[in-house]
Amino acid sequence: MSEKRLDEHLRTSVRLHPDHIAYHFDGRDVSYQELGEQVEHAAGYLSAQGAVKGQGLAILLPNSDAFVILYEAALRLGMYVVPMNPLYTPEELQYMLMDSDVQWIAGARPLMQFAPLLQAKVPGINLIAVGDGEEPLAAGVVDYRDIMSSTWPEAKLPGAVSEDDTAVILYTSGTTGKPKGAMLTHRNLCTNAEIIGDYLNYSGTDRVLAVLPMFHVFCLSVCLHASIYRGAQVVILPRFSPSEVLRVIEEKRITIFLGVPTMYNFLLRTAGEQKVDTRSLRLCISGGAAMPVALMEAFEKHFAVRILEGYGLSEASPVTAFAPVDGRERKSGSIGVTLPGLEQRVVDDQDEELPVGEVGELVVRGPSVMKGYWRRPEETAATLRGGWLHTGDLARMDEDGYFYIVDRKKDMIIVGGFNVYPREIEELLYAHPGIAEAAVIGMPDEAYGEQVVACVVVRDANLTEESVKAYCEAHLVKYKRPAQVRFFEELPKNQTGKVLHRALRERIQAV
Repeated sequence: MSEKRLDEHLRTSVRLHPDHIAYHFDGRDVSYQELGEQVEHAAGYLSAQGAVKGQGLAILLPNSDAFVILYEAALRLGMYVVPMNPLYTPEELQYMLMDSDVQWIAGARPLMQFAPLLQAKVPGINLIAVGDGEEPLAAGVVDYRDIMSSTWPEAKLPGAVSEDDTAVILYTSGTTGKPKGAMLTHRNLCTNAEIIGDYLNYSGTDRVLAVLPMFHVFCLSVCLHASIYRGAQVVILPRFSPSEVLRVIEEKRITIFLGVPTMYNFLLRTAGEQKVDTRSLRLCISGGAAMPVALMEAFEKHFAVRILEGYGLSEASPVTAFAPVDGRERKSGSIGVTLPGLEQRVVDDQDEELPVGEVGELVVRGPSVMKGYWRRPEETAATLRGGWLHTGDLARMDEDGYFYIVDRKKDMIIVGGFNVYPREIEELLYAHPGIAEAAVIGMPDEAYGEQVVACVVVRDANLTEESVKAYCEAHLVKYKRPAQVRFFEELPKNQTGKVLHRALRERIQAV
């Protein structure tokens, strides 16, 4: 196809694989032919209500068939979609809804209690409530079930949707201020879907488990876009429960599982309590955060399946590096090699490329890199300076072209002038048999500027601060050793399972 558009991926799979199962949700299998009809139906409704190219649809839903259908319907009309975490606070949601300038919101039914507030803030906003329930909806809110059970005229399709049109706006986590909306074009997202689908050889016989949240780019691209592009089946779970995931892997004969390291940790711990047949798995993929080597090795040994670790970020649609699948060695602790069609390098503070083995910022260039931040020209220019996406991650590259993420640039701890990378210490802590989870942060220190603080969840209740410090002392140079060890029942995480280092600092400061 000459122009890369997400809707063309779906239309192609409907044409080539009409009888393949497109998705399984809530006990029902839906073919690509049926999915195409559902999308056309929803697009007809949106069109009949005045939706046109260039308008925005915010989706505030858990993983569901409605998410997929409304998402694809909006793209078909040339709209842009803004997926959001439905668990955000009203203040967080209000900021993003106002900033993104959407005219449509599809939200979980309980969220629609805020309908009058939304209608007062944004006159003329169109609201769609999704989910079961018989309680009356506020005036002006349409029930998704009514949309899908009614008849609508054929959608009025836009004259032309360009591959350079914005398809999705993804808001970053906002750890350093207000969230920024990364504008991803059809070309950006199609390119990444094609790279991933081809690289990992997705096919119509694959069953891909989508339990990562669809509002996150990892699931959106690697589960949904790549599967639709290659005609694979997506098995949709609305939320992560380790026992339920293991049951579904066995029952639905899942072939591809995607998760963040926290999920793999919970699955491993739960698997010791229940027998499950996971032999259908041909591939496990980890992303979202660096996976501790000890966890990877333990998971692979228990389940007899290989985990391939990748790397990406919202601004790159998202995947830029992946463990090699062509027979080359998989190197422990590496995010792999640069994916076809993309470029990566490690640079210093002057954006000069560094020699092999030296640590600097990872930068990326290629057709899946965003066109910029929504209404943030200065931040766009800074992040995309020199034509390269500056990731904010510290990395090194070895002589074979494998990349290793050392840490987030902003998470680096400086102790007495020495750089300390939290991930190195976290890897060591994960290797301790009495520690289930670990995160390392820097805290202010009068003498050394910062000190290392280890935050751990234990398996062994007898573990003490002194014993953890002694363990670290045997393996780390003095300036890297934790000055404090704090014990937690659970580490704070975001919706995708990434440990929130800032929240840990705030908790410790509050004590």
